[in-house]
Amino acid sequence: MIDRRSLMASAVALSASVMTSKSALARSAKPRPLDPQFPEGFLWGAATAAHQIEGNNLNADLWVIENVPGTIFAERSGDAANSFELWPVDLDLVKGMGLNSYRFSLEWARIEPDEGHFSNAMLDHYKAMIEGCRARGLKPVVTFNHFTTPRWFAAKGGWHNPESSALFARFCERAARHLAAGIELATTLNEPNLAGVIGEILPPPLVAGDKATQEAAAKQLGVALYTPGVALYIKEPKTYRANMMEGHRRGVAAIKAVRPDLPVGVSLAMIDDQAVGKNSMRDRIRERYYNEWLRLAGETCDFIGVQNYERKVWTDKGELPSPADARRNTGGAEVWPGSLAGAVRYAHAVTKLPVYVTEHGVNSDDDALRQWLIPEALTELKRAIDDGVPVRGYIHWSLIDNFEWGFGYKYRFGLHSFDQSTFQRTAKPSAAILGRIARRNRL
Repeated sequence: MIDRRSLMASAVALSASVMTSKSALARSAKPRPLDPQFPEGFLWGAATAAHQIEGNNLNADLWVIENVPGTIFAERSGDAANSFELWPVDLDLVKGMGLNSYRFSLEWARIEPDEGHFSNAMLDHYKAMIEGCRARGLKPVVTFNHFTTPRWFAAKGGWHNPESSALFARFCERAARHLAAGIELATTLNEPNLAGVIGEILPPPLVAGDKATQEAAAKQLGVALYTPGVALYIKEPKTYRANMMEGHRRGVAAIKAVRPDLPVGVSLAMIDDQAVGKNSMRDRIRERYYNEWLRLAGETCDFIGVQNYERKVWTDKGELPSPADARRNTGGAEVWPGSLAGAVRYAHAVTKLPVYVTEHGVNSDDDALRQWLIPEALTELKRAIDDGVPVRGYIHWSLIDNFEWGFGYKYRFGLHSFDQSTFQRTAKPSAAILGRIARRNRL
Protein backbone atom coordinates (compact mmCIF):
# COMPACT_ATOMS: atom_id res chain seq x y z
CA MET A 1 0.00 0.00 0.00
CA ILE A 2 1.14 3.53 -0.65
CA ASP A 3 0.33 6.94 0.76
CA ARG A 4 -2.71 8.28 -1.09
CA ARG A 5 -1.29 11.80 -0.99
CA SER A 6 1.79 10.74 -2.94
CA LEU A 7 0.22 8.10 -5.18
CA MET A 8 -0.25 10.11 -8.31
CA ALA A 9 3.21 11.62 -8.09
CA SER A 10 5.68 9.19 -6.59
CA ALA A 11 4.53 6.14 -8.51
CA VAL A 12 4.29 7.51 -12.04
CA ALA A 13 6.37 5.14 -14.14
CA LEU A 14 6.76 7.43 -17.13
CA SER A 15 10.36 8.47 -17.78
CA ALA A 16 11.54 11.78 -19.17
CA SER A 17 13.87 12.11 -22.11
CA VAL A 18 14.11 15.89 -21.82
CA MET A 19 16.11 17.28 -18.90
CA THR A 20 14.91 20.88 -19.06
CA SER A 21 14.96 22.50 -15.63
CA LYS A 22 11.63 23.32 -14.03
CA SER A 23 13.00 26.74 -13.31
CA ALA A 24 12.21 27.57 -16.94
CA LEU A 25 8.56 27.60 -15.92
CA ALA A 26 9.02 30.55 -13.60
CA ARG A 27 6.90 33.52 -14.54
CA SER A 28 8.70 35.89 -16.83
CA ALA A 29 6.39 38.77 -15.99
CA LYS A 30 6.97 40.60 -12.75
CA PRO A 31 3.98 39.91 -10.47
CA ARG A 32 1.94 42.84 -9.29
CA PRO A 33 2.21 43.86 -5.62
CA LEU A 34 0.55 41.37 -3.30
CA ASP A 35 -2.33 42.37 -1.05
CA PRO A 36 -1.60 40.41 2.15
CA GLN A 37 -5.18 40.62 3.44
CA PHE A 38 -7.43 37.60 2.88
CA PRO A 39 -11.15 38.10 2.17
CA GLU A 40 -13.51 38.73 5.06
CA GLY A 41 -15.05 35.49 6.31
CA PHE A 42 -12.21 33.35 4.94
CA LEU A 43 -12.17 29.88 6.50
CA TRP A 44 -8.95 28.85 8.22
CA GLY A 45 -8.92 25.25 9.34
CA ALA A 46 -7.21 21.94 9.93
CA ALA A 47 -8.43 18.55 8.75
CA THR A 48 -8.65 14.96 9.95
CA ALA A 49 -10.38 11.77 8.81
CA ALA A 50 -12.23 9.44 11.14
CA HIS A 51 -10.44 6.14 10.51
CA GLN A 52 -7.05 7.80 10.65
CA ILE A 53 -7.48 9.26 14.15
CA GLU A 54 -10.46 7.71 15.96
CA GLY A 55 -9.08 4.24 16.68
CA ASN A 56 -10.66 0.79 17.02
CA ASN A 57 -12.90 1.22 14.00
CA LEU A 58 -13.83 -2.45 14.12
CA ASN A 59 -16.66 -2.41 11.60
CA ALA A 60 -14.71 -0.58 8.90
CA ASP A 61 -13.58 -2.29 5.70
CA LEU A 62 -9.92 -1.52 6.45
CA TRP A 63 -9.94 -3.16 9.86
CA VAL A 64 -10.25 -6.47 8.02
CA ILE A 65 -7.57 -5.53 5.48
CA GLU A 66 -5.12 -4.31 8.13
CA ASN A 67 -5.41 -7.50 10.14
CA VAL A 68 -5.65 -10.21 7.48
CA PRO A 69 -2.60 -12.51 7.32
CA GLY A 70 -0.16 -11.30 4.70
CA THR A 71 -1.58 -7.78 4.55
CA ILE A 72 0.50 -5.23 2.68
CA PHE A 73 -0.33 -2.62 5.32
CA ALA A 74 2.76 -1.72 7.35
CA GLU A 75 0.77 -1.86 10.61
CA ARG A 76 -2.75 -1.79 11.96
CA SER A 77 -4.56 1.41 12.86
CA GLY A 78 -5.28 0.13 16.37
CA ASP A 79 -6.02 2.91 18.84
CA ALA A 80 -4.89 5.55 16.34
CA ALA A 81 -4.90 8.89 18.20
CA ASN A 82 -7.88 7.81 20.31
CA SER A 83 -9.83 10.73 18.91
CA PHE A 84 -13.13 8.92 19.26
CA GLU A 85 -12.73 9.69 22.96
CA LEU A 86 -10.49 12.74 22.72
CA TRP A 87 -12.35 14.78 20.10
CA PRO A 88 -12.90 17.65 22.60
CA VAL A 89 -9.11 17.85 22.99
CA ASP A 90 -8.72 18.02 19.22
CA LEU A 91 -11.30 20.80 18.95
CA ASP A 92 -9.43 22.71 21.64
CA LEU A 93 -6.27 22.38 19.54
CA VAL A 94 -8.03 23.90 16.55
CA LYS A 95 -9.45 26.72 18.65
CA GLY A 96 -6.16 27.28 20.42
CA MET A 97 -4.35 27.73 17.12
CA GLY A 98 -6.64 30.59 16.22
CA LEU A 99 -8.40 28.77 13.39
CA ASN A 100 -12.11 29.17 12.71
CA SER A 101 -13.03 25.83 11.12
CA TYR A 102 -12.45 22.10 11.48
CA ARG A 103 -12.82 19.52 8.76
CA PHE A 104 -13.59 15.99 9.91
CA SER A 105 -15.41 12.98 8.54
CA LEU A 106 -18.33 10.83 9.57
CA GLU A 107 -17.47 7.15 9.91
CA TRP A 108 -20.12 5.30 7.93
CA ALA A 109 -19.07 2.01 9.55
CA ARG A 110 -19.94 3.35 13.00
CA ILE A 111 -23.23 4.93 11.95
CA GLU A 112 -24.41 1.90 9.92
CA PRO A 113 -22.44 -1.04 11.38
CA ASP A 114 -24.83 -3.57 9.83
CA GLU A 115 -26.71 -3.00 6.62
CA GLY A 116 -29.91 -1.09 7.37
CA HIS A 117 -29.14 -0.65 11.10
CA PHE A 118 -28.40 2.96 12.01
CA SER A 119 -26.93 3.77 15.39
CA ASN A 120 -28.53 6.78 17.07
CA ALA A 121 -25.72 6.70 19.62
CA MET A 122 -23.09 7.14 16.91
CA LEU A 123 -25.12 9.83 15.18
CA ASP A 124 -25.31 11.60 18.53
CA HIS A 125 -21.53 11.28 18.82
CA TYR A 126 -21.00 13.23 15.62
CA LYS A 127 -23.74 15.66 16.56
CA ALA A 128 -21.82 16.36 19.78
CA MET A 129 -18.71 17.06 17.69
CA ILE A 130 -20.63 19.49 15.49
CA GLU A 131 -22.08 21.23 18.54
CA GLY A 132 -18.61 21.23 20.11
CA CYS A 133 -17.28 23.05 17.08
CA ARG A 134 -20.04 25.64 17.28
CA ALA A 135 -19.49 26.16 21.00
CA ARG A 136 -15.84 26.99 20.26
CA GLY A 137 -16.64 29.32 17.38
CA LEU A 138 -15.49 26.76 14.80
CA LYS A 139 -17.37 26.09 11.57
CA PRO A 140 -17.76 22.33 10.96
CA VAL A 141 -16.73 21.15 7.49
CA VAL A 142 -18.01 17.59 7.32
CA THR A 143 -17.01 14.86 4.87
CA PHE A 144 -19.71 12.22 4.65
CA ASN A 145 -17.30 9.55 3.41
CA HIS A 146 -13.50 9.75 3.68
CA PHE A 147 -12.44 6.51 1.94
CA THR A 148 -13.46 3.88 4.50
CA THR A 149 -16.80 2.09 4.17
CA PRO A 150 -18.56 -0.48 6.38
CA ARG A 151 -17.16 -3.99 6.12
CA TRP A 152 -20.55 -5.25 4.99
CA PHE A 153 -20.43 -2.75 2.10
CA ALA A 154 -16.96 -3.96 1.05
CA ALA A 155 -18.16 -7.55 1.35
CA LYS A 156 -20.86 -6.78 -1.21
CA GLY A 157 -18.15 -5.67 -3.64
CA GLY A 158 -17.95 -2.07 -2.46
CA TRP A 159 -18.56 0.41 -5.25
CA HIS A 160 -18.69 -2.48 -7.73
CA ASN A 161 -22.14 -3.31 -6.39
CA PRO A 162 -25.01 -1.97 -8.55
CA GLU A 163 -26.80 -1.02 -5.32
CA SER A 164 -23.82 0.93 -3.95
CA SER A 165 -24.97 4.40 -5.00
CA ALA A 166 -28.40 3.88 -3.46
CA LEU A 167 -26.84 2.52 -0.25
CA PHE A 168 -24.58 5.57 0.00
CA ALA A 169 -27.48 7.94 -0.64
CA ARG A 170 -29.49 6.26 2.10
CA PHE A 171 -26.62 6.78 4.51
CA CYS A 172 -26.29 10.43 3.47
CA GLU A 173 -30.00 11.03 4.00
CA ARG A 174 -30.03 9.41 7.43
CA ALA A 175 -26.90 11.24 8.57
CA ALA A 176 -28.13 14.55 7.20
CA ARG A 177 -31.45 14.28 9.04
CA HIS A 178 -29.55 13.97 12.30
CA LEU A 179 -26.64 16.31 11.64
CA ALA A 180 -27.15 18.75 8.76
CA ALA A 181 -28.59 21.61 10.82
CA GLY A 182 -25.22 22.38 12.41
CA ILE A 183 -22.90 21.76 9.45
CA GLU A 184 -21.24 24.71 7.70
CA LEU A 185 -20.07 22.90 4.56
CA ALA A 186 -20.45 19.28 3.46
CA THR A 187 -18.55 17.12 1.00
CA THR A 188 -19.84 13.79 -0.22
CA LEU A 189 -16.63 11.91 -1.00
CA ASN A 190 -12.90 12.36 -0.51
CA GLU A 191 -10.66 12.15 -3.58
CA PRO A 192 -12.94 9.84 -5.60
CA ASN A 193 -11.06 10.79 -8.76
CA LEU A 194 -8.24 8.47 -7.67
CA ALA A 195 -10.47 5.38 -7.76
CA GLY A 196 -9.95 3.09 -10.71
CA VAL A 197 -6.99 4.94 -12.22
CA ILE A 198 -4.24 4.57 -9.65
CA GLY A 199 -3.51 1.02 -10.69
CA GLU A 200 -2.47 2.28 -14.13
CA ILE A 201 0.50 4.22 -12.78
CA LEU A 202 1.70 2.07 -9.90
CA PRO A 203 4.38 -0.63 -9.93
CA PRO A 204 2.67 -3.94 -10.80
CA PRO A 205 3.95 -5.73 -7.64
CA LEU A 206 2.23 -3.13 -5.47
CA VAL A 207 -1.10 -3.56 -7.22
CA ALA A 208 -0.69 -7.34 -7.12
CA GLY A 209 -0.04 -7.20 -3.38
CA ASP A 210 -3.20 -5.17 -2.83
CA LYS A 211 -5.19 -7.64 -4.94
CA ALA A 212 -3.85 -10.55 -2.87
CA THR A 213 -4.78 -8.79 0.37
CA GLN A 214 -8.32 -8.19 -0.86
CA GLU A 215 -8.61 -11.83 -1.91
CA ALA A 216 -7.40 -12.98 1.50
CA ALA A 217 -10.04 -10.80 3.17
CA ALA A 218 -12.75 -12.18 0.85
CA LYS A 219 -11.70 -15.75 1.67
CA GLN A 220 -11.68 -15.01 5.41
CA LEU A 221 -15.21 -13.59 5.22
CA GLY A 222 -16.52 -16.17 2.76
CA VAL A 223 -17.52 -13.69 0.06
CA ALA A 224 -16.79 -13.54 -3.65
CA LEU A 225 -15.37 -10.01 -3.74
CA TYR A 226 -14.15 -7.74 -0.96
CA THR A 227 -13.32 -4.22 -2.11
CA PRO A 228 -12.49 -1.61 0.54
CA GLY A 229 -12.79 2.13 -0.01
CA VAL A 230 -8.99 2.45 0.00
CA ALA A 231 -8.11 0.17 -2.90
CA LEU A 232 -5.24 0.19 -5.37
CA TYR A 233 -6.53 -2.85 -7.23
CA ILE A 234 -10.06 -2.50 -8.58
CA LYS A 235 -11.50 -5.38 -10.55
CA GLU A 236 -13.80 -3.35 -12.82
CA PRO A 237 -12.64 0.28 -12.80
CA LYS A 238 -15.27 1.58 -15.22
CA THR A 239 -18.14 0.16 -13.18
CA TYR A 240 -16.58 1.25 -9.90
CA ARG A 241 -16.11 4.85 -11.04
CA ALA A 242 -19.56 5.07 -12.57
CA ASN A 243 -21.15 3.89 -9.34
CA MET A 244 -19.11 6.36 -7.28
CA MET A 245 -20.19 9.19 -9.55
CA GLU A 246 -23.81 8.17 -9.25
CA GLY A 247 -23.31 7.84 -5.49
CA HIS A 248 -22.07 11.42 -5.40
CA ARG A 249 -25.07 12.64 -7.42
CA ARG A 250 -27.52 10.81 -5.17
CA GLY A 251 -25.62 11.82 -2.05
CA VAL A 252 -25.83 15.51 -2.94
CA ALA A 253 -29.55 15.15 -3.65
CA ALA A 254 -30.13 13.32 -0.36
CA ILE A 255 -28.34 15.97 1.69
CA LYS A 256 -30.05 18.80 -0.16
CA ALA A 257 -33.46 17.18 0.36
CA VAL A 258 -32.89 17.51 4.10
CA ARG A 259 -31.34 20.98 4.04
CA PRO A 260 -31.49 22.76 0.68
CA ASP A 261 -29.34 25.71 1.80
CA LEU A 262 -26.38 23.61 2.96
CA PRO A 263 -23.43 24.07 0.55
CA VAL A 264 -22.36 20.64 -0.72
CA GLY A 265 -19.25 19.82 -2.73
CA VAL A 266 -16.68 17.10 -3.37
CA SER A 267 -12.94 17.08 -2.62
CA LEU A 268 -10.56 16.03 -5.40
CA ALA A 269 -6.87 15.11 -5.32
CA MET A 270 -5.09 17.39 -7.77
CA ILE A 271 -1.43 17.69 -8.67
CA ASP A 272 -0.42 20.98 -10.26
CA ASP A 273 0.31 19.63 -13.72
CA GLN A 274 2.40 21.95 -15.86
CA ALA A 275 3.27 21.83 -19.57
CA VAL A 276 6.66 22.44 -21.18
CA GLY A 277 7.61 22.26 -24.84
CA LYS A 278 5.48 21.28 -27.82
CA ASN A 279 2.77 18.60 -27.56
CA SER A 280 3.04 18.26 -23.79
CA MET A 281 1.17 15.34 -22.19
CA ARG A 282 -0.21 17.71 -19.56
CA ASP A 283 -3.73 18.01 -20.94
CA ARG A 284 -4.06 14.25 -21.40
CA ILE A 285 -3.01 13.74 -17.80
CA ARG A 286 -5.60 16.25 -16.61
CA GLU A 287 -8.32 14.65 -18.67
CA ARG A 288 -7.54 11.20 -17.31
CA TYR A 289 -7.19 12.05 -13.63
CA TYR A 290 -9.37 15.08 -12.91
CA ASN A 291 -11.67 16.31 -15.64
CA GLU A 292 -14.43 13.73 -15.40
CA TRP A 293 -14.96 14.60 -11.75
CA LEU A 294 -14.41 18.33 -12.26
CA ARG A 295 -17.16 18.36 -14.88
CA LEU A 296 -19.48 16.42 -12.55
CA ALA A 297 -18.72 18.86 -9.74
CA GLY A 298 -19.57 21.77 -12.00
CA GLU A 299 -22.96 20.19 -12.64
CA THR A 300 -23.82 19.10 -9.10
CA CYS A 301 -21.86 21.07 -6.49
CA ASP A 302 -21.96 24.43 -4.76
CA PHE A 303 -18.16 24.47 -4.42
CA ILE A 304 -15.12 22.38 -5.32
CA GLY A 305 -12.68 21.10 -2.71
CA VAL A 306 -9.05 21.01 -3.86
CA GLN A 307 -6.43 18.78 -2.22
CA ASN A 308 -2.90 19.40 -3.40
CA TYR A 309 0.58 18.37 -2.31
CA GLU A 310 2.79 18.42 -5.42
CA ARG A 311 3.40 19.55 -8.99
CA LYS A 312 4.46 17.63 -12.08
CA VAL A 313 5.95 19.01 -15.27
CA TRP A 314 5.13 17.17 -18.50
CA THR A 315 6.87 17.13 -21.87
CA ASP A 316 5.60 15.24 -24.92
CA LYS A 317 7.49 12.17 -23.67
CA GLY A 318 6.72 12.13 -19.97
CA GLU A 319 7.46 13.74 -16.64
CA LEU A 320 10.50 15.90 -16.06
CA PRO A 321 12.67 15.05 -13.06
CA SER A 322 12.59 17.45 -10.16
CA PRO A 323 15.47 19.92 -9.86
CA ALA A 324 18.46 18.49 -8.04
CA ASP A 325 18.22 21.19 -5.38
CA ALA A 326 14.47 20.74 -4.76
CA ARG A 327 13.16 20.47 -1.23
CA ARG A 328 11.66 17.03 -0.75
CA ASN A 329 9.15 15.29 1.48
CA THR A 330 9.68 11.99 3.29
CA GLY A 331 8.65 10.09 0.17
CA GLY A 332 11.27 11.90 -1.92
CA ALA A 333 8.84 14.03 -3.95
CA GLU A 334 9.46 17.71 -4.62
CA VAL A 335 7.80 20.24 -2.31
CA TRP A 336 7.00 23.35 -4.35
CA PRO A 337 4.89 26.13 -2.80
CA GLY A 338 3.26 27.26 -6.03
CA SER A 339 1.55 23.92 -6.64
CA LEU A 340 -1.49 24.72 -4.51
CA ALA A 341 -2.34 27.89 -6.39
CA GLY A 342 -1.82 26.12 -9.70
CA ALA A 343 -4.25 23.33 -8.82
CA VAL A 344 -6.79 25.81 -7.46
CA ARG A 345 -6.67 27.92 -10.61
CA TYR A 346 -7.28 24.90 -12.81
CA ALA A 347 -10.12 23.52 -10.68
CA HIS A 348 -11.94 26.84 -10.84
CA ALA A 349 -11.29 27.24 -14.56
CA VAL A 350 -13.04 23.94 -15.29
CA THR A 351 -15.85 24.04 -12.73
CA LYS A 352 -16.48 27.82 -12.45
CA LEU A 353 -17.19 27.11 -8.78
CA PRO A 354 -15.95 28.73 -5.56
CA VAL A 355 -12.94 26.84 -4.19
CA TYR A 356 -12.11 25.60 -0.72
CA VAL A 357 -8.68 24.12 -0.14
CA THR A 358 -9.77 21.06 1.84
CA GLU A 359 -6.26 19.60 2.14
CA HIS A 360 -2.73 20.91 1.72
CA GLY A 361 0.39 20.11 3.67
CA VAL A 362 3.58 18.09 3.63
CA ASN A 363 4.70 14.63 4.66
CA SER A 364 7.83 15.30 6.68
CA ASP A 365 9.48 14.66 10.03
CA ASP A 366 11.26 17.98 9.59
CA ASP A 367 8.79 20.60 10.74
CA ALA A 368 11.06 23.32 9.36
CA LEU A 369 9.86 22.25 5.91
CA ARG A 370 6.26 22.74 7.00
CA GLN A 371 7.08 26.09 8.60
CA TRP A 372 8.57 27.24 5.29
CA LEU A 373 5.82 25.80 3.09
CA ILE A 374 2.75 27.26 4.78
CA PRO A 375 3.44 30.99 4.28
CA GLU A 376 5.06 30.45 0.88
CA ALA A 377 2.09 28.45 -0.45
CA LEU A 378 -0.41 30.88 1.04
CA THR A 379 1.38 33.76 -0.67
CA GLU A 380 0.85 32.12 -4.06
CA LEU A 381 -2.74 31.23 -3.13
CA LYS A 382 -3.38 34.89 -2.31
CA ARG A 383 -2.04 35.87 -5.73
CA ALA A 384 -4.69 33.58 -7.25
CA ILE A 385 -7.36 35.28 -5.12
CA ASP A 386 -6.10 38.70 -6.22
CA ASP A 387 -6.41 37.49 -9.81
CA GLY A 388 -10.09 36.79 -9.23
CA VAL A 389 -10.16 33.11 -8.30
CA PRO A 390 -12.91 32.78 -5.64
CA VAL A 391 -11.01 30.86 -2.96
CA ARG A 392 -13.10 30.81 0.23
CA GLY A 393 -10.95 28.86 2.66
CA TYR A 394 -7.73 26.99 3.45
CA ILE A 395 -7.80 23.80 5.53
CA HIS A 396 -4.44 22.25 6.35
CA TRP A 397 -3.77 18.51 6.41
CA SER A 398 -3.50 17.54 9.11
CA LEU A 399 -4.35 18.65 12.62
CA ILE A 400 -2.36 15.79 14.16
CA ASP A 401 -0.09 13.02 12.94
CA ASN A 402 -2.22 10.01 12.13
CA PHE A 403 -2.63 6.61 10.51
CA GLU A 404 -1.47 7.13 6.93
CA TRP A 405 -3.15 4.09 5.39
CA GLY A 406 -0.68 1.52 4.05
CA PHE A 407 2.30 3.31 5.56
CA GLY A 408 0.86 3.15 9.06
CA TYR A 409 2.30 5.80 11.36
CA LYS A 410 5.55 6.30 9.44
CA TYR A 411 4.41 9.32 7.44
CA ARG A 412 3.68 12.48 9.41
CA PHE A 413 1.64 15.41 8.13
CA GLY A 414 0.51 16.84 11.46
CA LEU A 415 0.63 20.32 12.93
CA HIS A 416 0.72 18.36 16.19
CA SER A 417 2.44 15.13 17.10
CA PHE A 418 0.98 12.63 19.54
CA ASP A 419 2.27 9.93 21.85
CA GLN A 420 0.88 6.52 20.85
CA SER A 421 0.93 5.34 24.48
CA THR A 422 -0.53 8.35 26.30
CA PHE A 423 -2.19 10.09 23.31
CA GLN A 424 -0.73 13.39 24.51
CA ARG A 425 -0.77 15.96 21.71
CA THR A 426 2.17 18.32 21.24
CA ALA A 427 2.11 21.36 18.98
CA LYS A 428 4.81 21.73 16.35
CA PRO A 429 6.14 25.23 15.56
CA SER A 430 4.25 25.13 12.24
CA ALA A 431 0.96 25.24 14.16
CA ALA A 432 1.86 28.67 15.49
CA ILE A 433 2.84 29.92 12.04
CA LEU A 434 -0.51 28.94 10.51
CA GLY A 435 -2.29 30.28 13.58
CA ARG A 436 -0.67 33.71 13.32
CA ILE A 437 -1.78 34.05 9.71
CA ALA A 438 -5.29 32.85 10.53
CA ARG A 439 -5.77 35.19 13.50
CA ARG A 440 -4.79 38.21 11.46
CA ASN A 441 -6.47 36.93 8.28
CA ARG A 442 -3.41 38.16 6.46
CA LEU A 443 0.06 37.10 5.49
